[in-house]
Amino acid sequence: MLHRNLGPFDTTAIGHGEMPLTIENNRGHDVGIETLHASLDAGCRHIDTAWAYYTPGEEEQTGEKLVREALDTWHGPKDEVLVATKIGLRRAWDGDKPVWPRDGKPEHLIRYGKESAMALGVDTIDLLYMHRHDPEVPYNESIEAIKQLVDEGVAQYAGVSNVTIEQLDIARGILGDKLIAVQNQYSPVHLDTQDTLDYCAKLGLAFVCWSPLGGYRHPYDEHKFDPFREVAAKHGVSYQQVVLAWELAKGDHMFVIPGAHRPETILDSLKAGELELDEEDFAKLG
Repeated sequence: MLHRNLGPFDTTAIGHGEMPLTIENNRGHDVGIETLHASLDAGCRHIDTAWAYYTPGEEEQTGEKLVREALDTWHGPKDEVLVATKIGLRRAWDGDKPVWPRDGKPEHLIRYGKESAMALGVDTIDLLYMHRHDPEVPYNESIEAIKQLVDEGVAQYAGVSNVTIEQLDIARGILGDKLIAVQNQYSPVHLDTQDTLDYCAKLGLAFVCWSPLGGYRHPYDEHKFDPFREVAAKHGVSYQQVVLAWELAKGDHMFVIPGAHRPETILDSLKAGELELDEEDFAKLG
């Protein structure tokens, strides 16, 4: 497994995005545990979850609770696993459509952070992200709450997610060297955060890429993956492995957290760290 430094943590460049295991259309509790165990057994040492990973109208924080159970029942070296979670979103239904209401009120974030630690069964969360800016709350006020959680020992380090460069600079000014990661969406169909990816390289911050394979909740142009399929056929691997290898080649600060509904999918993704692309491949992929 390819390892990189995410702040002070030596962890796998390919992490496991837990979200599909506990939001709507998941395959159930047992498959969730099996999938997390499969990735841990394969050497994955980076799990990403969130307070808001649950099905609207059902029990809250099921994602964090599933991660805790998976680690509690796993017989490997738990101290090697970096667990990151996020606060600042909730779940609800808008008619028959699931939505993600934002809540960046400082007093609520402090409560959510402590609830996350309890759900994960830890005294201190390894890495705690501000999930997404709440436009009804000044961003600096939300980040001050994240800082309070770090200062109180609820979280060891902080990150920000779904941010612009301007918001990242606000967070840097408040969190200082406790800010170690930015988690934004990035993939061949979502290249609009390239500026943030480049800025993180300049600052020495980890860029953690969510939905690195394009995601599955929103439609997109599948033809954008055609060059990746061509390269995959050349190497005899899945096109998903090629996508992840291409992303990881963007720099040593790059991390990817593909999701999976079943063990086979995450096990395939984890092989991307072993895939070596050549100059001809990169010329085709852009």
